[in-house]
This record gives sequence, C-alpha cells and structure tokens, in this order.
Amino acid sequence: MKGKILMFLFALPFAAVGVWMGYSIGGSVTDAWEMRSWSPVQAELSNSGYRTSHGDDSTTYEAYATYHYVIDGQRYSSDRVGLSSGADNIGDYQTDMGSLLSQRQARGETITVYVNPSDPTDAIIDRDLRWGLVGFKAIFLLVFGGVGFGLIIATFMAPKEKDKTEPQFVDKPWLLKDAWQGGAIRSGSKSSMWFAWGFAAFWNLVSAPLPFVIYDEVLEKQNYLGLVGLLFPLVGIGMVFWAIKATHEWRRFGPGPVTLDPFPASIGGHAGGTIDINLPYESATQFQVTLTCIHSYISGSGKNRSRRESASWQDTQVAHAAAGVQGTRLQFRFDVPQELQESDAAQDNDSYYLWRLNVSAELPGADFDRDYEIPAYKTGESSKSLSDFAVQEAHDKQSQIDAREVRKHVQINFGAEGTTFFYPMFRNFGSSFMGMLFGAIFGGAGLFLIIKESHWFMGSIFTFVGGLIFLFGIYSAFNSLEVSKSGSVIRSVRRFAGIVVGREEMAVAEFTRFKKKSTMKTQSGKKHTVHYQLSAVAGDGRKMVIGDGFRGANQVRAAMKLFEREFGLRQRAKVEKPQKDFGDYDFLASDA
Repeated sequence: MKGKILMFLFALPFAAVGVWMGYSIGGSVTDAWEMRSWSPVQAELSNSGYRTSHGDDSTTYEAYATYHYVIDGQRYSSDRVGLSSGADNIGDYQTDMGSLLSQRQARGETITVYVNPSDPTDAIIDRDLRWGLVGFKAIFLLVFGGVGFGLIIATFMAPKEKDKTEPQFVDKPWLLKDAWQGGAIRSGSKSSMWFAWGFAAFWNLVSAPLPFVIYDEVLEKQNYLGLVGLLFPLVGIGMVFWAIKATHEWRRFGPGPVTLDPFPASIGGHAGGTIDINLPYESATQFQVTLTCIHSYISGSGKNRSRRESASWQDTQVAHAAAGVQGTRLQFRFDVPQELQESDAAQDNDSYYLWRLNVSAELPGADFDRDYEIPAYKTGESSKSLSDFAVQEAHDKQSQIDAREVRKHVQINFGAEGTTFFYPMFRNFGSSFMGMLFGAIFGGAGLFLIIKESHWFMGSIFTFVGGLIFLFGIYSAFNSLEVSKSGSVIRSVRRFAGIVVGREEMAVAEFTRFKKKSTMKTQSGKKHTVHYQLSAVAGDGRKMVIGDGFRGANQVRAAMKLFEREFGLRQRAKVEKPQKDFGDYDFLASDA
C-alpha cells in the first residue's frame, strides 16, 4: 500500500498539469463559441503595442491595448486583446498583433471590437482561437495528463502484490504471475492491438495542430522549412494503418492461446503444447515455432539505464498442423536441456530470465506471428497428451529444412580426393556490414573528439574501440573456411581475401565429440537469433573449427549429421557437463 501511495503522489503533479491545461483549452473554446454572438463596435485606441520579456532560456511577447467605445451613448473602455491572456512565444501572434494595433493607433484609425450584449464592459479585439496555442497546450494535456492519470489508474488497478515466501509460491513460483494460473497461455497480440490504437490516437492528437501552424508558416511567411513538420501527421497516418493491420490480424486468427503440456514447461524435460487458430486448415501452410531462453538485464547507469535482452538458448522446429475444432490445430514439443535458467514470474529484479515462444507462418494477407511468454521450471516432466507420431513427423520436417539451409550456407564439393566443405566470403554479409558501419561511426566520433575538441583520452578510446569493431567486420566479411578430408585426416584452412591465414588438421581416429559455441546473438524486435560455431574435439581436448555462422541449434545438428556421414566421424567418448554459458554445449555425434 505504501508503494501505491508514493506512486499516487508522484503522478499527482502530472495529472494536475493535465487538468489545468484541459481547463485552459476548454475555457478558450467555450469563450470563442459564446463570442460568436457578440456585437461588433468601432473603438478608438489610446495605448497599444507589445511587451518583451527575457527569461533564462527564452524570450516571450505579449500584445497589449487600451481602447474606448460607446454603447447607447455611454463610453466604455477595455484592455482585453485575445482569448488567452499572458505572454508567450508560440508563433508570431503576439508581435504581429501588437505591431498591427500600434500602426492603427499611429494613423488614428479605429478598430473593430466585439462587445458582450449582456455586459457592455466586457469586450475583446480578437475572438478567434489560436490553433497553434491550442495545439501546444494539448501536448501538455495529453502527455502530462496521460502520464499522470495513467499512472494513477495503473497504480490502483494493479493486483495486490504477492508474497514470494508463502508456501504455495515456494512450491509453484509460476503462480506469482496471474497469466500463468492455468495451462492455457495467451499471447500479447490483443494488448499489442490496443497499444497500437492508443499510441496512434495519442500521436495524432498531439500532431493535429501542426497543419494549422504549418499553413501559417509556409503560405503566409514563406518559411518552406516548416514543411518538415508534415512528417509528424504522415507518421500518424502510418500508425493508424499499423493499428488497422494489428486489428485485422487479431480478428482473422482469434486469441490462439497455447495450452502447455506439461504445465509449466519443463527444463530438463519437455516444453510442448497445442495451439488452436481460427484459420481453415491448409496442408501447405508451414508454422515455425521458436523457443528462446532470454536473459533480461539493465545496462548502463543513471539516465542511460535501459533494459536489454540477450538470448541464452534457442531451438526451432516446424509445428505439426492438422484440422482442429476451431480451424487449425498445431502441436509442438522441444527437448529442453537441464542446465538452463528458470523463469522469473515476478520480474522485479534488474536481471532475470524469461522464456518466449514465437509461432509464425507466412500467409496471404496478414501473416500469423504470435509471441507467448511461458513459464519454464526444473520439474523434469514430460508431455503426456501430445501425439508421439505428430511430434516425430514435425521433427523430421524440421530436419529436412535444416539440411537444406545448411547446404545453402555451405558449399559441399565431392572430388577424387574426398569431400570438401567450403564456407565462402560474405556468407554473413548483413552482420559484417553492420559491424563495419557501427565501427566506422564509433571511430569517426573518436577522431572528431581528437581533432575538433582536443579530447585525446575519450577520443582515443572511441577510435580504438571503433577501429577494432570495424576491423572485425572486415574480417568477418572477407574470411572463408575450407574443411576437407583426405584419407584419414581432416584439414581446415582459413583464408582472408583468398590469402591463407591459418591451417589445422586432425586425424579421424583422434575425434571424440562435437562442440558448438555461440559466437553472436542478433535481435530484431522481440525476435532473437543465436549464431553458432562448430568444432571437432580430439581426445586431448584440442579443438578444430569445422564450421561457423550456423543460425540456431537445429542447423548445428544438421551440420553434425553431414560431417558424420561425409567424414565418417563417430562418437568415441562420453560427454562431460555442459559449459557455464548456456549457449555452448558439447554434443555426441550420435546426438546430432
């Protein structure tokens, strides 16, 4: 309760600013509407112009005027210029209005003012709304009011915090999370849809006044740079299309919850389940299921703190699809290694682990793409209801896909002297190019600090680190690997731009096991990809790299099978415990 009170007190000032701005906008709109019936009267100016106020970081202006008018033979005076009182620097309204009134007064001209019929002492010069000012206030209304009231609502609607030390949570920690109370886990698709609509509405409300401001800047003041401001409404239109797409996807496929078997997913056992989709069954449609153990952690310090994700382990397979009651029923099952980390249901620490299940399929129109955060704990349980035939059929399909992907990644040549596996240059060009680009930017920033700012210490660090990243990107792009078997010896030759930079060899009789090692982890949105290197390990522990750049554990397993078949490699020793890094494992050849 104490935490809720503190959050309420924190949110209250934000909500107050929103209420104040809402009151101000509402008052201006109401006044403008009522003043439409006010009577126009000619008035004489006795004092006019604009005042300039200089602050610490801005200059504001305020148009002023004193004028006199006669109603039914009675003389009245007023000093109200516009709907909004006070100084500002939103556009040039204040300076333009002040200059105009001053010129009219100097020429001895009268001006038209509008007088309240029910109160002749109440008059105004300009009864029109200033849309630029309304838009400026609307930003504060939406941002501050939205944050303030959003935090207040979220604070008091949040479920009561659960005590981790209570017996039922000690035995079943997944019950700490409300979404994990049963075997069916829903995706975040519906929440994403409402978020898309909310963010699109927020963005468009904030940017709605911009066309009025741009009209004044471009057409009246010939300031064509103001056209850049049209990007904001255009982005808003794009966000509306994004929300429509998310809605179409939701309506087409329905909730599509995953029913886990076992529940929760079992580390050291099985992670499997079924998904029912509101989609007519098509045998040609292929659904890809990816299970990833993710390390979520806080990086940086102070204002630069941000939450990041890194994949610790990943596996992919094709789901078995069949006709179901609601359309299409998917079944899948993973064998999960024992040494991985459990889910953190509370997720209240700077560092914790979560398990994400992604199911996707390319379809005409909207693609199917759902993410599920599932509980995974060291229960050692196996699935009980899934069809072994369906699971095996899905695994066989995945093996065929992985074999095809490996053959795209590796050039296999069959010659008189034996089989050669060739990994050409530019096989990972995308990641290599990004490394070179990032390194060049980082190093360039360092050179700028040295040359222009004379910051030798920080500039040298930036230049050194950026240079290393750039060189690594160059090496990654231009290196190739050739692995061949001649007689009873396996040889590995590494080249850079065609020049030999390393040679290794190992007798087939020395081989004991394969070892895979994660070398890179990439992320696009919530999707993670783990890249692996494959080595052959001799009995004395000596390792020889025989493949790299494989995407995911399945491709590594497919590559192991190729090496087993083509090079005659067989398991000769039992495997010790896996490495501490959850991405690195020793594999028996027979496990491939």
